[in-house]
Amino acid sequence: MYGEVVSTARLTPQLTRIVLGGSGLDDFAPTTHSDQYVNCFFVPDGAPYAVPFDDAAIRDLPREQRPFPRRITVRAWNEDRRELTLDVAVHGDVGYAGRWAARARPGDRLQLRGPAGGYRPHADADSYLFVGDESALPAIAASAEAVPPGRPVVIVAEVEDRAGEIELDSPGALRVHWVHRSGRTEGLDNLLAETVAALPRPSGVVSAFVHGEADATRAVRRVLLSRRIVEPDYLSCSPYWRRGYDDEQWRAIKGAWVREVNAETFDATPATAARR
Repeated sequence: MYGEVVSTARLTPQLTRIVLGGSGLDDFAPTTHSDQYVNCFFVPDGAPYAVPFDDAAIRDLPREQRPFPRRITVRAWNEDRRELTLDVAVHGDVGYAGRWAARARPGDRLQLRGPAGGYRPHADADSYLFVGDESALPAIAASAEAVPPGRPVVIVAEVEDRAGEIELDSPGALRVHWVHRSGRTEGLDNLLAETVAALPRPSGVVSAFVHGEADATRAVRRVLLSRRIVEPDYLSCSPYWRRGYDDEQWRAIKGAWVREVNAETFDATPATAARR
């Protein structure tokens, strides 16, 4: 499956929107997850093939010529137009996905598989908390749009500076806290956790989505679980990337790191019991 670039737009200095369309998306079937993603395959410069390509035909090529897979969040799917919107984090010329998005032009093609996902705001929750950086903003935005009308929604989003802020909307009662990291050289891992810890304690059952930089998400997870703000079954927490590691380095150790984080335990007293 593949899409052709219909349009591109720079939403912020760190976020580029790519809209894909064309007959290559005829088989695309969206999930019900608000954090749904597609596995995209970025072709290296100078590779002896182009999109669409056959997986078997490239399997024996040298590693540097094979496509680099990356998971990209689906920001939106327009069923009527059969168009797929991806908001891609861009950090200069770093990373295959960001570099491709920064250079993409109408008519360019991107091969992909999916979609898949794992989170949708719990319908029975009393309120919602969504936390992350630019890499998680597309899923956060889609999740905020998927909550039941009128219920409290809090977003804590880390960006470089005010230029990185985007418009966010929700049928819920939305409050957004922007956290700027510009000028900070220390304590970056705790910026989000400190902001979350300072929020008024929500009542009732909280459905939380915490994604983004690895150590930052771990710090937020510790706050939410150690303070029994969120029950584990109502928490989606996963790292998309890790500061100081490139994509390939992080992919090599991510599984072990996630297992280590998930092994951390806290007071098992249910959050609801502590509040009701």
